[in-house]
Amino acid sequence: RLCQSNVPCAGAAACPALESDVLYNGCPEELGLRERLSLWKPLVLLIPLRLGLTEINEAYIETLKHCFMMPQSLGVIGGKPNSAHYFIGYVGEELIYLDPHTTQPAVEPGDGGCLPDDSFHCQHPPCRMSIAELDPSIAVGFFCNTEADFNDWCQQIKKLSLVRGALPMFELVERQPSHFSNPDVLNLTPDSSDADRLERFFDSEDEDFEILSL
Repeated sequence: RLCQSNVPCAGAAACPALESDVLYNGCPEELGLRERLSLWKPLVLLIPLRLGLTEINEAYIETLKHCFMMPQSLGVIGGKPNSAHYFIGYVGEELIYLDPHTTQPAVEPGDGGCLPDDSFHCQHPPCRMSIAELDPSIAVGFFCNTEADFNDWCQQIKKLSLVRGALPMFELVERQPSHFSNPDVLNLTPDSSDADRLERFFDSEDEDFEILSL
């Protein structure tokens, strides 16, 4: 709906509603199908994930490789302790990455508003590292220029659950699952006792849990 909307949005959670117009997927209902489809806004999708505790779980590696093969892939943001990298692909069991840490002066527009792109390119050639060294906290990126791209991406993500010997890194659902809790479910009021309950509800301490090796 956000990508098809012609209403300016500040973010995914803050889209103003029009009181006077009836909207169909964010568009006035009287618009034809062709007109609605032409209003698709290109989508950049970044999905933060944690694929293990202290190191990446091997069960996710094949799924991660398949993400690089999608035409919508923008690569992966991640790295290893004290090193952040931008991963653009893989060869065998190694990831290909670029180092984004290049400090340089701001680029000023030239004549006619054009920006010189000489400094936009990496100063160093791509490097490689073993997938097993990857920190489990990553963010995978995708770009869907058209609605057809997005629908194709959805189908490819659903097929990842069928990859033999691999675990899906995330899943797509039509609506929020009923078991997914949020503060509104708790019907909290802003007093001290409720604040304590809310803090306990989102407490990340694992002292009451036992971690089992698979």
